[in-house]
Amino acid sequence: MFDTTRRKMLQALGVGGATATIAGCAEAPTDDTVETEAQTMTEQMQNSTPNEVDVDTVAADPTDVPDPIDRDEPKTHDITLETKEVTAEIEPGVTFDYMTFDGQVPGPMIRVREGDTLNLTLENPEGNQMPHNVDFHAVYGTGGAAEATTVNPGESASVSARLEYPGAFIYHCAVPNLDMHISAGMYGMILVEPKDGLPEVDHEFYFGQNEIYTDKSTGKEGHHAFNMDAMADENPTYVTLNGEKYAYAAANKGPLEVQKGDSVRVYMVTGGPNVTSNFHPIGNVWTEAWPNGAIASEPDKNAQTMKVAPGSCFVGTMETPVPERIKLVDHALSRVARKGLLAEVDVLGEEEPEIFDPDPNE
Repeated sequence: MFDTTRRKMLQALGVGGATATIAGCAEAPTDDTVETEAQTMTEQMQNSTPNEVDVDTVAADPTDVPDPIDRDEPKTHDITLETKEVTAEIEPGVTFDYMTFDGQVPGPMIRVREGDTLNLTLENPEGNQMPHNVDFHAVYGTGGAAEATTVNPGESASVSARLEYPGAFIYHCAVPNLDMHISAGMYGMILVEPKDGLPEVDHEFYFGQNEIYTDKSTGKEGHHAFNMDAMADENPTYVTLNGEKYAYAAANKGPLEVQKGDSVRVYMVTGGPNVTSNFHPIGNVWTEAWPNGAIASEPDKNAQTMKVAPGSCFVGTMETPVPERIKLVDHALSRVARKGLLAEVDVLGEEEPEIFDPDPNE
């Protein structure tokens, strides 16, 4: 049962009133209500103090991946996600008001086994400005639990769901202005391993791609407010891996490092809300690639570039027979050169000139 305050806010946003329906999400309001809410949120963000940050970074650590599943029986997981609205830098000198799960982009990777039960609690702290919820694509149920978890600031809600099918699936905020909330950082991945598990690898990395739409040009210093018109036109200021410009490139928090001969599995979720990723490892190939995160299917072999649509995931492995720097990119390359999308992985070890000789005349 909703309390009176919560009910009034949700009705003001169009949830539970005269609405159109967005499949798989919480109900959406009329056009007038969307415009009113969007204007309110934009004004709140524009009122933020330029350049004042309250966290050092929102970029999720790609190595922060839960351990592989090593059991034969189902388990119940008690998971709490906290919605955090924070100001951080997209790049040095450029601040932005993010909306996140647990203060990071993408939200924490959740790892479970087919047949496990997820007891999820979503908390929306009192200091926040917005209502939030979470839609799990891994969950059977209305809105993927979005309606059941819709909470105002100062509230929390809990749901329980048994995870019936394996795969890598997105979770994301699905309030009426879901595109804005996702663009500002509210998405992540839940990996439901098949009952037989996944093949062992030496390293696992976790990335998320999304677009950020602002009222200033890319790289212009100062505080960037959210730009609803740019989002409607699908014209992003930034396209990022893990929420910040070149977050895990060598010039920033990277590169990640592995040893020659190591096997590497990459998990990638595309939050969007609008742009399809063309995910490619420069200098390498996806030895095995599972489109749509469909890990119960047979993988593609030696795939060069994989499309990862908004609201979908990708799982792929790489082999590392030679030392090199692998650049993980969206092969719509203006997003790399102009918009900020790049992560780098260094493969360390002795040269293998029979496979690749960078200077055959030496």
